[in-house]
Amino acid sequence: MVNIQLPDATLVTQYIAGDEDALAILIKRHQSKIYGFIYSKIPDREVTNDVFQDTFIKVIKTLKSNSYNEEGKFLPWVMRISHNLVVDHYRKNKKMPMFRETEEFSIFSIMSDDSLTIENKIIADQVQMDLKKLIEELPADQKEVLVMRMYQDMSFKEISECTGVSINTALGRMRYALMNLRKVIDKHQIVLTN
Repeated sequence: MVNIQLPDATLVTQYIAGDEDALAILIKRHQSKIYGFIYSKIPDREVTNDVFQDTFIKVIKTLKSNSYNEEGKFLPWVMRISHNLVVDHYRKNKKMPMFRETEEFSIFSIMSDDSLTIENKIIADQVQMDLKKLIEELPADQKEVLVMRMYQDMSFKEISECTGVSINTALGRMRYALMNLRKVIDKHQIVLTN
């Protein structure tokens, strides 16, 4: 039986050497984070399950073919694989993901009033729709970072791991996304308040 306390890198080495239990421990250790990430992008349990399975099929193939070389960075590597598979899913279906909506959902804290009147609720919903349209106009890399940060509440460290770029690049993309949003808002003289 494999020691479940072993670091990822050791478990990967043991799996490559033929110990199937090592992979089971790795999957169990990271499944909630990876599954949660995929589900945050594709809020459909069936599709999420498929992408999750595809992620680990790809992981197994790569490990079995001895082409894994991400020393000590197993989770970011797997997250990058799942991220790429999510992108592939949307490319195949030719549609961009919808944002996750929750009751306390707010765009840049616009909807802070808990007791919204029906009129204010309609206005707030319209503001949300307008803002989503504006976000859709951003370049893909900026939009991706903005959505991960604002809608999925991911840290810049998590964003950098998922997208395979440095934290500074992720921060830069966020900055440009916000600057571009401001330009579009100013150009169209949109008022984002209710």
